[in-house]
Amino acid sequence: MPGELGLSSRSTARAWLAGALLAAAVVAACDGRRADGAVPQPPREAAAAAALAPAAPLPDSTFARLIAELSEPGGYFDTDNLISNEASYLHVAQDLRELRGRGGAYIGVGPDQNFSYIAALRPTIAFILDIRRDNMLQHLFFKALFELSPDRLTYLGLLFGREVDGAGYDEAHAGIETLVERLDAAAVTPESRERALRAVQGRVQALGVPLSAADLERIDFIHRSFIEAGPDIRFTSHGRRPQFYYPTYRQLLLERDRTGLYANYLASAEDFRFVKEMQERNLVIPVVGDFAGPHALAAVGREIERRGERVVAFYTSNVEFYLMMDGVFDRFARTVAGLPRADGAVIVRSYFNRGRTGHPATVPGYYSTQLLQDMGDFVEAWRRGEYGSYSALVMAGR
Repeated sequence: MPGELGLSSRSTARAWLAGALLAAAVVAACDGRRADGAVPQPPREAAAAAALAPAAPLPDSTFARLIAELSEPGGYFDTDNLISNEASYLHVAQDLRELRGRGGAYIGVGPDQNFSYIAALRPTIAFILDIRRDNMLQHLFFKALFELSPDRLTYLGLLFGREVDGAGYDEAHAGIETLVERLDAAAVTPESRERALRAVQGRVQALGVPLSAADLERIDFIHRSFIEAGPDIRFTSHGRRPQFYYPTYRQLLLERDRTGLYANYLASAEDFRFVKEMQERNLVIPVVGDFAGPHALAAVGREIERRGERVVAFYTSNVEFYLMMDGVFDRFARTVAGLPRADGAVIVRSYFNRGRTGHPATVPGYYSTQLLQDMGDFVEAWRRGEYGSYSALVMAGR
């Protein structure tokens, strides 16, 4: 899932970004955004985005029912996935923004990198499908944070259990660098830690999703992990140290798209508000399931079709690598072929080149590469038998 700059490669990446940043400076404020914090958009795209809104709210009972009915029993994966390990995750953000105006459904996997894609796309509904039950619990944790937070500064303060100074804070105009500076200047105190833990636990228990004592303990563990590590938290695998190229949460916040703009969902008040509204309307639905499993992905597709929607984007991270390794990729592809999809719908995948040259889309200095593929092209190529290897699959992306 997302990757970071190696220490020896950061200067190369900075050089790559320099040209983009020079162009972006013409329209951007000091944080790479307009003064109002929004991503600069062409007039037609901006009008389409303004016309879109999330779908009508789902009752809490329906939200809980969908989680239960769409899910499969959880499976094992040997990582905690509390944050992404794909530093390249925003390199497709501009492409996704170009798909705005369609509404539709988003399907994703993993933790909060999905929110940046949702903010870019502006879908009407989103489903986050992951084999780990912990991911569903973590998304309930994120949902509680959004519902408790009137602004981005409060969100980060609750996430990390810090009393962040809000004096003079202007949510509408604050850039992501300002938020990170205030977060780094704030300390965790016993009082701020317990206040955040109690607030989030209380909100989680009020969501209407049946949770066991073990589930609540796991959510508490997730929250404490963020509080204890702070913004330096990294993706980790069980029993192994994080790879040096895995980014910290801070680095993920400060990543940019290929045009040089900050594009994390917390980079602008507008993006944050959109995702917050989706969460408050129960329209970001976490589902437990295997991409190649017998039920969950197909059930998500049926629910999307029942709602009269079509898939506009499916973020698979690097899950297809493991599906091929386990010999179940064809089961996954067959299910994808049956999903209701919009014209021009895309698959977003991540390829870990680990610093080696190997894909034309790889940005110098990045150990992961974010790729787009037309979903219809994916299905047709699979039917022709063109995916005999993972290399063949990733080389089909752009």
